[in-house]
Amino acid sequence: MDPDEPDDLMVPLKEKSLGGWGLLQIAAGTGFAAYVMWAGFLMPGFRRVPLKLQVPYLPASLAQVDNVMGLLQGRSGKLVDLGSGDGRIVLEACRQGFRPAVGYELNPWLLRLAAFYAWRAGYSGNVMYRREDLWKVSLADCSNVTVFLAPSVLPLLQEKLLSELPEDALVVAGRFPFPEWTPIGTRGEGIDKTWAYDIRVLRCEKDRRSGGTKV
Repeated sequence: MDPDEPDDLMVPLKEKSLGGWGLLQIAAGTGFAAYVMWAGFLMPGFRRVPLKLQVPYLPASLAQVDNVMGLLQGRSGKLVDLGSGDGRIVLEACRQGFRPAVGYELNPWLLRLAAFYAWRAGYSGNVMYRREDLWKVSLADCSNVTVFLAPSVLPLLQEKLLSELPEDALVVAGRFPFPEWTPIGTRGEGIDKTWAYDIRVLRCEKDRRSGGTKV
């Protein structure tokens, strides 16, 4: 009989039961690993943020990054990614000619990871990653903004963007759309879908809803 047959390989597992103590050890080890990941990698970025504004780290997929860049095609100037995580959107924006390309992120471990990726790609001197609270950053000179944030954060963020961004700014959201905004374009499907919003159009819509007239 072939020694590599699946049935033969399963014999040691069938003969040896983990038992309650073994299962407890596995569970404890898994829980400890999860805690280490949380305490060392994620929690440092949450300590300074109110609970309702906290956003878990979930890296953008290649399709999501491609969809973001597709909606930004033909544009240039400064790009900022709010909650930039490991920096992959900022790095790709820099590759495609956006200057400066800036990421705002509170988690120091993710900032180090982003800096490493930029160094490895040869762009360490062309991108900027800053440990700053996105709610306290001025966006007055940002003509291109990308966000991959939780739905609970977007209603608050849309007010900040409307009040601070320049008239010609474009906002691109990934995973979740802004709840009260009408996009001028979308790209992708499902979890990879992205939405583009024109600030000038949004301000006109807001003025119409409030009954005002913008000159």
